[in-house]
Amino acid sequence: MSTCAPAPDSDSAPGERLRESVHGDIVGPGDPAYDEARRVYNAMIDKRPVAVVRAADAGDVIATVNAARELGLLLAVRGGGHSVTGHGTCDGGIVLDLGRMRGVRVDPEARTATAEGGCTWADVNHATHAFGLATTGGIVSTTGVGGLTTGGGMGHLSRRCGLACDNLVSVDLVTADGAFLTCTRERNADLFWAVRGGGGNFGVVTSFVQRLHPVDTVLGGPTFYPLDGDVLRRYRELVAEAGEKLGAVLVVGLGPPLPFLPERWHGRPLCGVVTCWSGAESQDDEIRARLAGLGPVIGEHVGRMPYPVVNTLFDELLPAGLFHYWKGTFSRGLPDAAIDAYVEYGAATPTIQSATVVFPIDGACHRVAPEATAFAYRDADFSTALSPVLLSRAECEATEEWTRDFAAALRPHSLDGGYVNFMDHDDQDQRRVRLNYRQNHDRLARIKRRHDPGNLFRLNHNIAP
Repeated sequence: MSTCAPAPDSDSAPGERLRESVHGDIVGPGDPAYDEARRVYNAMIDKRPVAVVRAADAGDVIATVNAARELGLLLAVRGGGHSVTGHGTCDGGIVLDLGRMRGVRVDPEARTATAEGGCTWADVNHATHAFGLATTGGIVSTTGVGGLTTGGGMGHLSRRCGLACDNLVSVDLVTADGAFLTCTRERNADLFWAVRGGGGNFGVVTSFVQRLHPVDTVLGGPTFYPLDGDVLRRYRELVAEAGEKLGAVLVVGLGPPLPFLPERWHGRPLCGVVTCWSGAESQDDEIRARLAGLGPVIGEHVGRMPYPVVNTLFDELLPAGLFHYWKGTFSRGLPDAAIDAYVEYGAATPTIQSATVVFPIDGACHRVAPEATAFAYRDADFSTALSPVLLSRAECEATEEWTRDFAAALRPHSLDGGYVNFMDHDDQDQRRVRLNYRQNHDRLARIKRRHDPGNLFRLNHNIAP
């Protein structure tokens, strides 16, 4: 149970308190910038905080955490703002917006990057690419580093480099009592373990130090095929046989209006593989041949590109302000019955912006023990996101049944639980949370009780203390 008291009657009280100790901007309901400040990526979320603190530095983070705790207010922490459940905002509480804290410092000799808590993957990729280096980081460049990494973090480089959380060297963390801690394998090791997959339950990460890998240009881009079970089975074989330097994210949905896709396929069911081959350029033709062998190619745009570009390929289809409702599963392999469900439900995908996205998470991800980080699904080969995206609230609500039915069809062929970053508002009960963290849940709960007994950080996929 939370120990937080009821909110003060006056909306101005938090702002007045915070102005005494915060260097950044404080936006309240009466300010012209209020509607912009409270807006998040998923337009289904429409909440009204009493104050939005646009933190300038770690000192502002400490001050805001202390104020929320002492005033008994809800505290929402926002990095990139992509949380589909809207955990980056709240009604009647304080939003701690890290969006001004976007500095990145690269150490090319140590092969590390230090990224502030408000960074997006575009920020990190731009800074590291100058040195021919990269790390695992999502598939949409506007995604926040913080939410993706603390939840686990899948992306184009997962098979080669591991999850985003596997590449953490250290974090700076502000805990519920306002303490500022540097967490590594040697210092505050329990918290360092917990933030690598345990989400935002344990504090506010003000900076991440990430391990980098020599990745410069890649063979990247999409190849599209008719939506057919045989294509998906050949994809399954490709991932099982290919080296770990091949990133191959599977997408099932409707044909987008792209110039290299014949117009007759626009809006029709299809599947695609978004390639990210980070191996030798001399093997590019071999990779192209393997992609061509998956089935009849109806359109492709695959070529050598800087790694940061492949991280932007979904950006235009998925701008902020659309309406989202998500579900997610893990699986060992891709069973035939699951492939049948991809074909059946994929044919009824509601919009071009919607997609079923399948991430391979074998290779380097499997070389981390299930108890080594809070991310527990080291036996999973694939993570599937069911992510219908609509143009209006009513349309999005109307597709929730399709999404739930699709998830139910996959459940017999999936592992229990799912990826916390793909969970929506109706996946928040403690039974589901326990399944999502599996054997690591009890240890996470002990750490939560030690560092946040009042559950100040509860706007997340919450591990109750």
